[in-house]
Amino acid sequence: MKCATVSVIGRPSAGKSTLINTICEMKVSITAPTPQTTRNAIRGIYTDQRGQLIFTDTPGYHLGGKTINRRMQEITAGALSESDIILYIVDATRPMGEEEEAITALLSAVKAPIVTVLNKSDVVSEDQRKDAEFFLTHHVKSSVILTASGLNDEGVDEILIELFALAKEGDLLYGEEAYTDQPLEFRISEIIREKTINLLTDELPHVIYVDVADIEYNETEQSVWVRAFIITERDGQKGIIVGKGGENIKKIRKEAFKEIKRIFPGSSLTLDLRVKANPKWRNNQVVLDKIFRTL
Repeated sequence: MKCATVSVIGRPSAGKSTLINTICEMKVSITAPTPQTTRNAIRGIYTDQRGQLIFTDTPGYHLGGKTINRRMQEITAGALSESDIILYIVDATRPMGEEEEAITALLSAVKAPIVTVLNKSDVVSEDQRKDAEFFLTHHVKSSVILTASGLNDEGVDEILIELFALAKEGDLLYGEEAYTDQPLEFRISEIIREKTINLLTDELPHVIYVDVADIEYNETEQSVWVRAFIITERDGQKGIIVGKGGENIKKIRKEAFKEIKRIFPGSSLTLDLRVKANPKWRNNQVVLDKIFRTL
């Protein structure tokens, strides 16, 4: 059997999370049209008869001086230094620019082998593909360049073949049925955050985080009660999330409920979801540590 850790890196909205979810055949990382929705290094686990691959889906690598951007860059750099293989995802529909150059500079210091994937092959033109391949050939050392569409589940088998070819012999690190090692509270908070972002993309691009305050089990009644708070910066944003007559929060709760329920098969679920404002959360180190918890 083979076993390897694989760090996934790429620009925001390159399709990293979608590709990892497709490979693992379960939702591991949230997906949304808003860039930089992945804030933590999130692990997905793929196992078959060849062995096991443990993927770390890092935040989209984005240049900028804000605290959140710097923390995301630190998380990404840390994940790269600890991995056996690097999976570099490129969105060739966008020109290779400053961020792509920053990523390739980061990769130049990595000793692990690199597999590069031109993602979104279903919408990439021939000229865009050639431009991307030219850039990558001159900027990424010893990298295999594959094409894929995480959204359409195309090219995934070829990616797995290449990754397993690079993986070393070793025992499995997780059970064969495992698909993630995320803490339960984190998985629930990410589901709620995804539903909120997807519903309110234009109004609230990044100004929220989700705090799962309580999870209570009743084994006798086979029931689970979850209380969570969507935290935003301003009272005006709180009103947007709640919506007129509570319309938005009801939609968020309904969509989140469906996915959270899958975590607790055979049990009834109560989801108590509320919204509150915390104007100082971006400057609160305790809150930032909670958002960027190391998994």
